[in-house]
Amino acid sequence: MLYLDFQKANCKNCYKCLRSCPVKAIDARDGQAKIIESRCILCGHCTQVCPQNAKSVHSDAQNIYRLLQKSKRVIATVAPAFIASFGLTSFEPFRKALIELGFSDAFETSEGAAAVTAEYKKLLSSGKYENFITSACPAVNRAIELYHHEALKYLAPVDSPMVAHYKILKKRYPDADIVFIGPCIAKKREARENGLSGALTFEELAAMLDEKGININAAPVVPVKRKKIAATKEVAATADAAVDVTAAKTEMSAKFYPISRGIIKSFDDFPEGYEYIAVDGVSRLDQAIDDLLSVKNVFLEINACEGACINGPCSIKRAGGSVEANVMVRNYTNSAPRDVVPEYTDISAVHKPRQAGDRIPTEEEIRSILKSTGKTCAADELNCGACGYSTCREKAWAVVNGYAEVEMCVPYMREKAESMGNVIIENSPNGLIVADFDLKIHEINRRAQAMIGSSSTEYVFDCFDPSAAFRAAENMTQVHVDKMRLDKTGKYVDINIVPLAKEKSLLIVLTDITDKVNYDEELNKVKRDTLAVTDTVIEKQMRVAQEIASLLGETTAETKVALLKLKDAMLKEKEN
Repeated sequence: MLYLDFQKANCKNCYKCLRSCPVKAIDARDGQAKIIESRCILCGHCTQVCPQNAKSVHSDAQNIYRLLQKSKRVIATVAPAFIASFGLTSFEPFRKALIELGFSDAFETSEGAAAVTAEYKKLLSSGKYENFITSACPAVNRAIELYHHEALKYLAPVDSPMVAHYKILKKRYPDADIVFIGPCIAKKREARENGLSGALTFEELAAMLDEKGININAAPVVPVKRKKIAATKEVAATADAAVDVTAAKTEMSAKFYPISRGIIKSFDDFPEGYEYIAVDGVSRLDQAIDDLLSVKNVFLEINACEGACINGPCSIKRAGGSVEANVMVRNYTNSAPRDVVPEYTDISAVHKPRQAGDRIPTEEEIRSILKSTGKTCAADELNCGACGYSTCREKAWAVVNGYAEVEMCVPYMREKAESMGNVIIENSPNGLIVADFDLKIHEINRRAQAMIGSSSTEYVFDCFDPSAAFRAAENMTQVHVDKMRLDKTGKYVDINIVPLAKEKSLLIVLTDITDKVNYDEELNKVKRDTLAVTDTVIEKQMRVAQEIASLLGETTAETKVALLKLKDAMLKEKEN
């Protein structure tokens, strides 16, 4: 079952989620990020760091609506961080709003937390634990089960407060469906795996209340009757009678749980022989667990979220941030009644090692992947983390497992692109110049150097008339100059000047048209010579024609005279 939704349209292939993921549970192939469910601990950090909001928590709101309509009794167990997320000073307004939404009743999960702390004290007092890791955070529990098998012996064999409270409530209300409400994504999976009917985040609940027009601060008063029954007795609760365990003697300030050191603060006294330390944040999770293997007699309270649950991925952020949230929880805990510990519920848990299903690549496979990105020796392994993985070898591991692509190596791809770009630029048939708006040259290829006749020119105005370049920079418009003659080489060029606003530079492209200009001049000379020859020929032809005409005129006249004489002679002969 997927608990996180990734929107393909918004993913920009930035690898920020991968860099932030403490267990690298992100498949970043094909330009899109996807969750690797078998590796994910559901810390929710990727949903917080994504700059494109491409990751969101899968909503259970519709399932809870159907449950509220179908079930006769739905009871909510509410994480004590509600105080900070909803800006309240007591639980009663929150409970009333939930009843108006359709829940039968609601209780604070801190009751389960009190039972957890009491169990921790028993285990610590037994002296059996060299070190002790709290089991309240399901994301931390999953991380240890998947990636730190050597630390499983230190993980408290105790349910989380949510599961402990679920067991307590089910014992009181056997026919009820139990739904958890809190700021955590990991609780969704934990709820499903432990029999709860669902889990809502504070964000989901806030949206449901808004949709139904329910104002927490204006919710109507809902009277509740609860019988007092000793916590040491087995209880069979009915639909009409809730159970209060105020007769129990052990009490805890378990409402401290959602803040850093909250579990430690819930102890009324500390079993001797341990140093009590708290560590928050996924970025410190691995190091803290690894460090614990080298020490003894440490009680380690560890949370996946920095600042603990008040800063959970689905908490509702307020103006005062985690500082105000911390103060609100402390004030509420100090003013509210202490949580009573029910002594009759078994909240033991078994944490077993899990396998993510990854393949361990051979050294040959790792070296092959590294070589494909130009890393042939240890010095080539920059371990820059730009791809999202901490080391080049870790990224190679991901490639072998099909979670990453070779092309995700940013330095390699940049070097490849620059190399290809340099090849293209240096082999371009055009002259290319990059200059700043002051016309100082920063880049010039060999072709341009040959055109202008210099390899050490610093400014554009040393190459050609700069007026067009100044115009392009001033107006931020492309300027074209036809057939400019370069004085040093006598070459003719067409110049295209393109302003690059972001780079504050000018791209100047010189196209050598010298051969074309020379050809045109030669062609024009041929044309001129041809015209001159044509005029001479025409003139000669006219003279010849005139001479022919003159000769024809003379011979015609002589012929006419001869014929007339012949005619006269023939006439005279006839008369005689």
